[in-house]
Amino acid sequence: MKSTYEKKHIEMIRPYLSECCVLLNNDHEFPLDGPCRIACAGSGVVDTVKGGTGSGEVNSRYFVSVEEALVDSGFIITNRGWHDKYKVFLDDAKKKFRKDIKETAKKDKVNVLVASMGKVLKAPEYDIELDYTADAAIYVLSRISGEGNDRVDEKGDFRLTDSEVRDILALNSAYRKFMLIINAGGPVDLSPVMEVGNILVISQLGVETGYAVSDILLGEADPSGKLATTWARYEDYSHEGDFAEKDDTLYREGIYVGYRYFDAAEKKPLFPFGYGLSYTEFSIEDEDAVADHEHISVSATVRNTGGYPGKEVVQCYLKTPSGRLDKEEKGLAGFAKTSLLAPGDEEEVRIDFDITDFASFYEEESAYILERGEYIVFVGNSSENILPAKKLLLTDDVIVRRVKRQFGDTGFTDYENMRESHEDEYDALTCILDLSNVVTEEVSYEGHGISPDVSDSDLKLLESLTDEELALLNVGAFDPRGALISVVGDSATSVAGAAGETTSAFKEKGIRNLILADGPAGLRIAREYYVDKKGAHAIGSVIPESVLDFLPGIIKWFMTRKPRLRKGVELKRQYTTNIPIATAVAQSWNLDFAEMLGDIVGSELEKFGVDVWLAPALNIHRNVLCGRNFEYFSEDPLVSGKFAAALTKGVQSHGKAVTLKHYAVNNQETNRYANNSVVSERALREIYLKGFQICVREAGPKAFMTSYNLLNGIHTCESKELVHNILRCEFGFSGLIMTDWVVGQSMLTHNAKYTVPNAAKTAAADHSLFMPGSRRDYEEILQGLKDGTVTREKLIENASYLIALQ
Repeated sequence: MKSTYEKKHIEMIRPYLSECCVLLNNDHEFPLDGPCRIACAGSGVVDTVKGGTGSGEVNSRYFVSVEEALVDSGFIITNRGWHDKYKVFLDDAKKKFRKDIKETAKKDKVNVLVASMGKVLKAPEYDIELDYTADAAIYVLSRISGEGNDRVDEKGDFRLTDSEVRDILALNSAYRKFMLIINAGGPVDLSPVMEVGNILVISQLGVETGYAVSDILLGEADPSGKLATTWARYEDYSHEGDFAEKDDTLYREGIYVGYRYFDAAEKKPLFPFGYGLSYTEFSIEDEDAVADHEHISVSATVRNTGGYPGKEVVQCYLKTPSGRLDKEEKGLAGFAKTSLLAPGDEEEVRIDFDITDFASFYEEESAYILERGEYIVFVGNSSENILPAKKLLLTDDVIVRRVKRQFGDTGFTDYENMRESHEDEYDALTCILDLSNVVTEEVSYEGHGISPDVSDSDLKLLESLTDEELALLNVGAFDPRGALISVVGDSATSVAGAAGETTSAFKEKGIRNLILADGPAGLRIAREYYVDKKGAHAIGSVIPESVLDFLPGIIKWFMTRKPRLRKGVELKRQYTTNIPIATAVAQSWNLDFAEMLGDIVGSELEKFGVDVWLAPALNIHRNVLCGRNFEYFSEDPLVSGKFAAALTKGVQSHGKAVTLKHYAVNNQETNRYANNSVVSERALREIYLKGFQICVREAGPKAFMTSYNLLNGIHTCESKELVHNILRCEFGFSGLIMTDWVVGQSMLTHNAKYTVPNAAKTAAADHSLFMPGSRRDYEEILQGLKDGTVTREKLIENASYLIALQ
């Protein structure tokens, strides 16, 4: 029985689900005239995937599969026994999968829980008879991934199995009305089935994923999503840089990530960034761009020229000159989505941006510079389908901002765009770009000590605390007499299933504890719990089910059993709304929708007494095999920053805090606790940090979380250059900074090159919280005070941001 708030939130979300869905191929055989007899094949019909695994999984009350939605919508499924037959093959594959992981863990001398985290069973080969007696057919191809491990370019994961290809093509040949539906958190290689006339990416949409399918099949909703990441064969993506390296991952591709690489290398993907069809068709006309000094205003008229109502996304790209950096790169500068247009209706859209935001970083001069030459504004509806709207001629170099280089040399040269310049082929009207009013910003790296939001009385309180008390404030909540380390959910006693909390040792002094809970597909807390004198306790294990499967039976039983409650202790339940994964939200290209989702999450934070949402996550889709890409928005920093800002505004309108994560270059899960990302400063600033900067500037997030990985040899949480100099001084962030959930050496792979971060060094690098908190972390800070690694003054500064967040 859904409660009032659940009904309200689900009713708010459902009309937008189709906006997250991307129609890749369309032969105009859909939508259907009405519910009919339908043949359904593919693992995702019954085992529909609502989202990825790990900390982003949300404990909602229920979930609607594709099969359930079709039946509820009046369809008659002619082969409902398909899944029962498939399950036989699946169970056999699971047994072998678990055995292989245990053997690999033993061979590599790795804890089996670490080895299994995020590992995903590949879809098995199977042999099941198809049904050819229905009026229409669908094949739902599902893939799942999660934190802790990356995907693989193999059949059953990124590639389709032979069985899947065989059945998809067979159904496509047999049925005039056939649709291939992709229920995955990221791209799969569709090259063997490109002949299929109707291909729909539904992604993973949370609670009512199944209803998105029935609504679209029946034409009750129009798929108006666009890809936020390029879809291609794996061999066609950039392989200039490393991926899934155990110790050091070299980002030799530089700024040429995603569609930027395909453009520079003149390669054609299967489906480009920004691409997406509709049941209807649109024209984009009267494109124009007007420059008012650095401010550029782009306009275009969108007309629905087809026979169904729908929405279109207009995208604006800016090409920079091919000067000293040999760059000639087109990057997304802005976008706008129309309202729902009836056939024949039209709408004028406007996209505004400042050209100074697209200055290039010159490492030799430690400055962001707009290079003299021609800047061309393009308008269209994908990164490939664009036309020039205006040439903007800049006659002299303009230095937008001077900074200090922070990270030194990488030891390699970034990939260069060798494509010849094509400036002369565009005949759009040219105007002179007048940037005479742009004043060079000189960044200061001084100050940024005490939080500007802390009161004088609170500051005096902090100054009165002992060193030991300040050390406690600088780590997450733990029992100093208890275990050496703690894990996610183990230290949260105020809200059952929360990821952690800050210390409650100083409540009598007016410093209350803050409750932190995971995201980003909604608020993650326990479904069932009880409260006793020691606090709130989740029923069941906080360890994911996929990991529990590798434990001995008696241990798994002990961790998942329901305890016998004492007299007077009541079993309680709490449910939150599972919203679409971040990639699906970005595919909507609808910022109002994203802000609405943030409003939903913010209201549930209020309801359940959670102070800080550990989301949104906005790392770049550098490689399509990253296991955690589903938590991230896009391969493009502008899309990432804009959607993170929209969610932030929605959540923080309720007086709660978001936590931007994972700062920064957390672009793979292999050896995630001790992998060193080696990145040039130019690529770092123009691609991997830009989204964070956009969100800080537009939405003012209240908290940041650094990532597990190292950056150019230093743990991100220990890097004063990344945290203080760039985040605080250059971006202007004035909120709380915390680590990711660092849980000790036991989580490292055997013979790891790098160790885990030190709590004292992390505190010295502007972190208010070392999470989730343990006796070891507390003792490291006290030792750091003794040996000068961190000062008492710095601990007071850090604690001031904690108090300011209350």
